Amino acid sequence: MTSHTATLTTDQATRLETLVKSGGYQLKEVPYARISGAKKDLNVTLYLSGKLVVQGKGTRDFIEFVLEPEILGAATLGYETTLDPSLLEARIGVDESGKGDFFGPLCVAAVYVNKWVLEAWKTAGIRDSKSVGSDAQIHHLNRTIRDTPGCQVSVIAIGNEAYNRLHARHGSVNTVLAWGHARAIENLLERGDLLNPPPVRAISDQFASSKSTVERALMTLGKGIELVQRHRAEEDMAVAAASIVARNEYLQRMKNLEKEFALPLPRGASAAVEDAARNLVERHGPEVLPKVCKMHFRTRYRVFGEPEPPKNPWKKPSKPGLKEP
Repeated sequence: MTSHTATLTTDQATRLETLVKSGGYQLKEVPYARISGAKKDLNVTLYLSGKLVVQGKGTRDFIEFVLEPEILGAATLGYETTLDPSLLEARIGVDESGKGDFFGPLCVAAVYVNKWVLEAWKTAGIRDSKSVGSDAQIHHLNRTIRDTPGCQVSVIAIGNEAYNRLHARHGSVNTVLAWGHARAIENLLERGDLLNPPPVRAISDQFASSKSTVERALMTLGKGIELVQRHRAEEDMAVAAASIVARNEYLQRMKNLEKEFALPLPRGASAAVEDAARNLVERHGPEVLPKVCKMHFRTRYRVFGEPEPPKNPWKKPSKPGLKEP
């Protein structure tokens, strides 16, 4: 268990703040947070809204020996679905992989879950793909998800040539991503009775400033269910499963590209990625890049020795509209 969230009352929040200040935590500044502190294997952040986020390998011990007895005054761990029955509601989780990688496609996955699927995953280790330590484990968890009776999976892989055309047409990663999310949701909903019971909502991470970006892209069936977008959506089991399926698809397609061009293609957008891209161009010519890369990345300009476009300065939003991340 490496993460946990809870909502605290005013009195509980005050007790937690006192505990963090006096409990040997290294205090740190976090946007929208009332207080945030870290210890070995543990990060505790209490937001102004009263939302508590606990992360790290020490999460379970913190809940059992600090949060429950000293702050909440009640045992909650293991009773999450009793305290919040909506955690077992049938729903669709959506997530993507490859958005921040210069090489390779953008992969979007949608995963349908119901209470029986969620029960089956209690000890399966399904979690956000970013917290999974190896490609082999991603592959194993992907197989677990797909083999679970009642679970339905839809994957949209936008290859580089198609991705570059879409980005050139719309000028926005978010627009391309919104279409991928909408298409993956629609593909699942088209399966009708296989989604039993029907999902009550679709949940995804909030990658755009407004959920209307995805709402506009939703198709006929998708417009009939509630769309929920929120930060850290991967804390929901359905979204965590989607993140694993999407990552597995990305990794498999990257292996195919590496085999096709007989070159290792590093992930991300680092100096090593630039070196690999130059090597690729030397072997196959500049026309190869749009086939394997996302051409709007600044890496592309560095590889070709072209002047980079100016960066748009980030502006802090005005306080009335602020929301915690």
